[in-house]
Amino acid sequence: MDLRDTIRTYRWVSGSYDVVFGPVFHPGRKEAVKIANDRPGQRILEVGVGTGLSLPHFRKDARVTGIDVSAEMLAKAEARVARQRLSQVEGLHLMDAEHLEFADNAFDAVLALYVAPVVPNPARFAAEMRRVCIPGGTIVLVNHFMSDNWAVRWFEKRLARLARHIGFHPDFEFDAFIRDSKLTVREIRPSNLFGYWKLLRCVNEKDASTLE
Repeated sequence: MDLRDTIRTYRWVSGSYDVVFGPVFHPGRKEAVKIANDRPGQRILEVGVGTGLSLPHFRKDARVTGIDVSAEMLAKAEARVARQRLSQVEGLHLMDAEHLEFADNAFDAVLALYVAPVVPNPARFAAEMRRVCIPGGTIVLVNHFMSDNWAVRWFEKRLARLARHIGFHPDFEFDAFIRDSKLTVREIRPSNLFGYWKLLRCVNEKDASTLE
């Protein structure tokens, strides 16, 4: 996966993203925010904030920062913040998820919704989330992973041949990601339509100073 492919894909879909993917991904998005933003006054980072569909669901007393690699998607998020007067959003930044420009332990919780299969290096992406999240903080991901159903799995593997063109890995392996990301997963929930996606609630157990 090349980052340029991902940027190009989101440039194409930015205009229709809310209509096409908003309702489908809404349950997982809302549940993830509820899990991560469970206390007052939290500093929260959303990696891959996209058009900002999740932002209205954060508590008003939260301090939310969003980053995205797509300028077109981010512009729509900025417009949403202004239109809905989302005072909990402190900043939106154009930034690569594998190279976060934040200090260690800068956030109490980190979310990444539908992001892991579109980054070039998922292990690096996860390491950056762990670095900027406080020890003991919450990391929440919602992602598609390759199905256990043999028929669906067969289709996903064939579709993976188009990954370079769609900026997405349909054959994204759950076990490999958990191993390489070194995330401490405390809970796995089925999410969205037919439970085809998974919500992962993780605890950042590894101190940021020991990250590789």
